[in-house]
Amino acid sequence: MTPLYYAISAILLGWHKVFGAVFGPESGAAWVLSIIGLTLVIRAALIPLFVKQIKSSRNMQLIQPKVRALQEKYGHDRELLAQETMKLYKDAGTNPFASCLPLLLQMPIFLALFRLIDRAAQEPEITRGLMTKTLNHQFADATLFGAKISDTFMTTELLGVRLMAVFLVLAMTATTFLTQRQLMSKNMPADALSGPYAQQQKMMLYILPLVFAVSGVFFPIGVLFYWTTSNLWTMGQQFYVIRNNPAPGTPAEEAKIDRERKRLAKKGKEHPADVERAEQQAAADAAAEERRQTRVQPQKKPRSQRKKK
Repeated sequence: MTPLYYAISAILLGWHKVFGAVFGPESGAAWVLSIIGLTLVIRAALIPLFVKQIKSSRNMQLIQPKVRALQEKYGHDRELLAQETMKLYKDAGTNPFASCLPLLLQMPIFLALFRLIDRAAQEPEITRGLMTKTLNHQFADATLFGAKISDTFMTTELLGVRLMAVFLVLAMTATTFLTQRQLMSKNMPADALSGPYAQQQKMMLYILPLVFAVSGVFFPIGVLFYWTTSNLWTMGQQFYVIRNNPAPGTPAEEAKIDRERKRLAKKGKEHPADVERAEQQAAADAAAEERRQTRVQPQKKPRSQRKKK
């Protein structure tokens, strides 16, 4: 963890130098804003992975009908089913574990920040990374709205600290739930809302917030600020991606087309999707009319032949 201690403390102290000049180096506001600044730097660095995660999730959604077809075809042979499924993932350029990459990479950072803050409060004489004894004491004694940002819900008897901890735990839990629900309700096609992948997403929808709610009471308030800020970043980033680049056949795509249709209507233009749909319908109607006209009509027999019969 030593390299992470140095990296995190370097970013944290860089922001602390900026905010400390405004609010004072010992103020809780300077330390909390420094943690938020650290969060933004980390999340900005993870943007390429987030883009990869979105693409992977989208591909996973789109190939779910093919996955179900493989399950029906090879359900009797698990080994062959696994081989064919992995081949499908490879052909689609996706990986079922890619959606977890940003979270997995954040966990060591989260743990390093937790230990950095916790040890600064519990053992300020022991330094980690670039945190000196003076900085440890400043952080351990820093307060925000009367609450020490190094305290946790479980380690304090102060009502103000507990109220702030509860508020941040609820905010962290709510943002986790809303982020996952946003993805499922707006950026998943109807046929992807069933099957093993959909069940996995539904489980995560409820399990992850529950995990954060239970474990959050043990996190220092400073760490809760980090995770809540990270969740807000994720929710905003995901909203932007879903709004501007939705997966095909999803409610988000329909909403985007409606927005574009209204914007083009103000200029007296039609949406390309409507034009293409009209052309396809016209072609289908023309083909139907051509078949109707070229259909062979039964010939009426002469009266003499009808009498013989």
